[in-house]
Amino acid sequence: MIRTRFAPSPTGHIHVGNVRSAMFGWLFARSQKGKFIIRIEDTDLERSKPEYTDMLLNDMEWLGLDWDEGPRVGGDYGPYFQTQRGDTYQKYTQQLLDSGHAFKCYCSEDELTAERELAEKESRPPHYNGSCRCLTEEQKIAFETEGRAPVIRFRVFEEAFILNDMIKGEVTFPKGMVGDFVIVRASGIPVYNYAVVIDDLTMDITHVLRADEHLSNTVRQQMIYKALGMPEPKFGHMALVLGEDRKKLSKRHGATSIEEFRRLGYLPESLRNALALLGWSSPTAEEIMPTSKIIELFDINRVSASPSVFDFKRLDWISRHDIMNTNIEKIMDLCIPYLEEKQYDLSDKKYLKSIIEIVRGNCNHLSEITDFVDYFFDKDYIVDQEIKDLLATEEAQEVIKSFAKALSEEDRPLDKDVYKDLTTIVKEETGMGGKKLFMPIRGALTGKAHGPEMFLILPILGKERALNRLLV
Repeated sequence: MIRTRFAPSPTGHIHVGNVRSAMFGWLFARSQKGKFIIRIEDTDLERSKPEYTDMLLNDMEWLGLDWDEGPRVGGDYGPYFQTQRGDTYQKYTQQLLDSGHAFKCYCSEDELTAERELAEKESRPPHYNGSCRCLTEEQKIAFETEGRAPVIRFRVFEEAFILNDMIKGEVTFPKGMVGDFVIVRASGIPVYNYAVVIDDLTMDITHVLRADEHLSNTVRQQMIYKALGMPEPKFGHMALVLGEDRKKLSKRHGATSIEEFRRLGYLPESLRNALALLGWSSPTAEEIMPTSKIIELFDINRVSASPSVFDFKRLDWISRHDIMNTNIEKIMDLCIPYLEEKQYDLSDKKYLKSIIEIVRGNCNHLSEITDFVDYFFDKDYIVDQEIKDLLATEEAQEVIKSFAKALSEEDRPLDKDVYKDLTTIVKEETGMGGKKLFMPIRGALTGKAHGPEMFLILPILGKERALNRLLV
């Protein structure tokens, strides 16, 4: 069975680049009827915090990337926190020491620094010089008597390694690319390249989909698998996620964390859709798709090896579509927190629903709802400067007075047909048409130059409120 994993460090909210890796691992597992595992890499004791773990798990749950094993759900391969897996690491470390594939290194930081500086001066790779590779027991005891706590280094293989990457194709790591590297710190805490191998190995991970930045780490991990006599998983390295300026995506491009997208009021299904298109293309050429269809169509062979641009405009396009096609009751519930911040009276749910129904199509994300509803709730709603200038003209005032008179004499329930009849009367009386007719009416009733159709707005405002605004 295919088993993929997402292994974040709990140092804050997860961002687009990281969650794209999680998304593709999740899609691959779901498309192949496999398992998706979450594992927490919390060995950075200074930066890792329990509250950050809760934050990233909450982000994943909100996004809808459910997991089959890991924190909050358990599983047969736990524990799923690296800080709780010390006995497992120790077991394999001893195996590597006993087989001669690892050794204790007592070099001090000053000695290592001097070694690196000399290598740089001589234009050599800054590899460890192997001075502790063949220490006698007496030498080890002498170092420990001095108070030196050893790190554990891996004894590298003097050969080239080849990676058949699922996305990049064949990648060759030449002989001598890395020197003997640390796998366990003096504190006893394993480093990333070691812990990740032991975790993937003992959790039966079959496929690893991750960011391009991990590609250079892979040769070290391949060496550890070989030393343990175990098969390595299949790797797939995805290219960077870029901003529209073709530079690595960062905060300067806009929202980048899942928490920010959630706060802005994007629907999780919209963000899932947009993330799936970051380096993958549908064989049907569709872009707006339910997650179930993305899972059905997902093929790892269609993941591009080239960097992908996070297109905020495409996300907004998908988002508007989803906002318009989602159950209105759900959209209303999601909008309420943004409206409550404005201290609007939301007690009349029927009135609120009618408003959201006609304005939601203007929203790229739901936090924008407040940009389009003030004239439904506020007496002193904002009037755009463009509208102020328009309403000051004699032509506009003539249209408004004519429309107010026609509306005051109208007894039928307001709807699209009635609005059409009213504007026809005004056109005949004033001779105005087009923008000269419709813009003054919109401006006087809403203060805005743009928005939903006026035949939708007028019935919600009602005759009395509309006349109060027209007759100011």
